[in-house]
Amino acid sequence: MRYSTTGASVAENAQPLVLSYIKGTLALAHNGNLINTPELKWELIQNGAIFHTTTDSEVIAFHIARERVHSASVEEAVYKTALKIKGGFALVIMSPRKPIGVRDILPGEVVTITGKEVQSKMLPAAEGRAHCIFEYIYFARLDSTMDGVRVYDARIRAGRMLAKSHPVEADLVTGVPESGLPAAQGYGLESGIPFALAFYKNSYIGRTFIKPTQKERESAVRMKLSVLESAVKDKRIVLVDDSIVRGTTIANLIRMLKEAGAKEVHVRISSPPFLYPCYFGTDVPSNSQLIAAKHSEEAICEMIGADSLGYLRREDLEEMTGGLPLCRACFDGAYPMDCSGV
Repeated sequence: MRYSTTGASVAENAQPLVLSYIKGTLALAHNGNLINTPELKWELIQNGAIFHTTTDSEVIAFHIARERVHSASVEEAVYKTALKIKGGFALVIMSPRKPIGVRDILPGEVVTITGKEVQSKMLPAAEGRAHCIFEYIYFARLDSTMDGVRVYDARIRAGRMLAKSHPVEADLVTGVPESGLPAAQGYGLESGIPFALAFYKNSYIGRTFIKPTQKERESAVRMKLSVLESAVKDKRIVLVDDSIVRGTTIANLIRMLKEAGAKEVHVRISSPPFLYPCYFGTDVPSNSQLIAAKHSEEAICEMIGADSLGYLRREDLEEMTGGLPLCRACFDGAYPMDCSGV
């Protein structure tokens, strides 16, 4: 079950979505966000559709069901629907007899598995590809290889580049579990500063940045991590994290380190500053909630209580991902498709 990035995080928006319709049963799981949901939804409403969720995923499922009535197979209905939807999406669709994936192998690929037979069909090529940079910074599993790039290696490279562009004298490099740890290792390898764990992670607490309220986010941070005092006491610490969104999490961690006896805490971030919202599925809030959209790096450093602050440079992102064409609109506002109507 995945949390929703459009619509509220409530039970009725949980996935997979299951539909019963004239051709049988259809289940759908969707990652990403569409940018043309309103027009697709209005088309369905005009034809009598009644929605039970507030997610764009249900819009996709309804369009597949409608296309299936006029198609020879469910995979043909999925293909026709994929031609309509715009935005960032990966889909898994289940009919009673076959699973279908969209973009599971190559960008724009529709894969159908029937028994031992695998069929593949490509959607028409777009003007260009733009791989989500935040997959390599945070979202993807550490043991993943995505589009030929090993995620672990990409995060190590980010840490090495941070050490080159933002060096500092310190006694210990540590990372925020889990996604900040590889970049922290890379920082330590490049700088020669010893790497060590400074936090114990409670594995039963989920992601904190997606909590719906500020109070819940702060409470989750305190429950999720505790400081290993013996590792940080009387030390100058380089604290590496993957991003700063609102600034709440990192400020709490800095305070926890200093309360445990750290003499200095120098923050290094393995992504550039978040300046713009994401319309394609990364749960980045509006500009009004992005701390970097309203404050300078110097001001953020003071606000979070750090002794220094350094971000990965935007020009280093291509090297981090081995030269992949990237969507990095959350950092530079250059969206890979027109999002003016969103």
